[in-house]
Amino acid sequence: MKKVFTGKNEKLSRSKRTAIRTLGLWCFVMVLAVYQGEDNAVVFASSGSSVTSDSIKQKEKEISRKKEEKQSLKDGLSNLQDIKKNLEAQKQNLKNYVETLDSSLKEIEQKIAGLKREIEAKEDEIHVTEAELEAAREKEESQRVSMGVRIRLVYETGTPSILDMMLRSESFGSFLNKMDYAEKMAAFDRQMWEDYKAAREYVQLCRDELELEKEILDETKESVEIEQKNLEELIEQKRSDIISYETDINNKEKAIREFEEEIRAQEAEIKLLEAAVAEEKKKLLEESRKVITYDGGMFKFPLATYTRVSDDYGNRIHPTLGVQQFHNGVDFAAPKGTAIYAAYDGEVVAASYSATMGNYVMINHGDGLYTIYMHASELYVKKGDTAVKGATIAAVGSTGRSTGNHLHFSVRLNGSYVSPWGYLKK
Repeated sequence: MKKVFTGKNEKLSRSKRTAIRTLGLWCFVMVLAVYQGEDNAVVFASSGSSVTSDSIKQKEKEISRKKEEKQSLKDGLSNLQDIKKNLEAQKQNLKNYVETLDSSLKEIEQKIAGLKREIEAKEDEIHVTEAELEAAREKEESQRVSMGVRIRLVYETGTPSILDMMLRSESFGSFLNKMDYAEKMAAFDRQMWEDYKAAREYVQLCRDELELEKEILDETKESVEIEQKNLEELIEQKRSDIISYETDINNKEKAIREFEEEIRAQEAEIKLLEAAVAEEKKKLLEESRKVITYDGGMFKFPLATYTRVSDDYGNRIHPTLGVQQFHNGVDFAAPKGTAIYAAYDGEVVAASYSATMGNYVMINHGDGLYTIYMHASELYVKKGDTAVKGATIAAVGSTGRSTGNHLHFSVRLNGSYVSPWGYLKK
């Protein structure tokens, strides 16, 4: 027998039926959309451990910053042609030329040191990003598995069970409660899907960042190679230009005068330092404070293993000027960067630069005895430091009026140069 619905009850039933049909269709579409996922792949998201939009924005900012970092590497390289052009204008004045070139070499060496520090930092960043990428992949996989569980549950229970649940509502209030539950489930599914998409996006951003960091690392290493070639080219140019200047017959007399003037200036500079030390010694004696004294011991050799003498102490024919000159120290040929040792205990009275001596250190050992270390590439001490016998105070280089890497080692006693061999064992 067919049941007839009339009046208010009939109206209510039709409303329920319309709502149920709409809800059922909507639930089916939602389940189908979630089930198919992006690119027809079964996907999921876990709202409890989702990637936030803020974390994605932050990652995008990091990538943007690293793109700028990559560009700055190219912009920061030394312009060798500009440096050479500037040096060309200085060639008629050897002193100015040497000072300008040494300044350019120092800048390039500082860039190389900075780039090497950046390489170490970038390698550490890469390790961090690799770990972050792995964690993001694990989160993405966890969400995918969870979504799969959710989809299987929906598939196994099926949309008709939702319709049955609605049809079995005992009252309109019960119907609305069940409808609200269904809406919340659909919202949960949508959120799972959005979370998964965010996780996938974050994984891709981590991949992009890692790839960019590796590119920066490679380009930084390449920049070190470029700057090293620039450095070597300028050092070779300095060597050849000094030799060319000093051997040019037209410059011969001028070069000899300049060299003699530079030696006199060097002597004057050292005498001023000695005078300052003498004045300080006087003050210490007046105040009854301890004064540095030399106990007569033998010096430690100022270099680690390189002991080849390229130019000895005493009168000799200058290698490029071709005239007899007094050589006030011993030149020890050694590779750039070789450690220079303090020959004996004392106080650093100078750690500076001059166009003749280049980077140099002067140590007071007491009783009028001093040692001087010239042409260094780096200085590791400063005026006022205490130098302990055997301590590394500098590194071999070719700064100042020098045509190759070496240490010029001088000893002064009571205001005059003396042979270093009186304090060293050959």
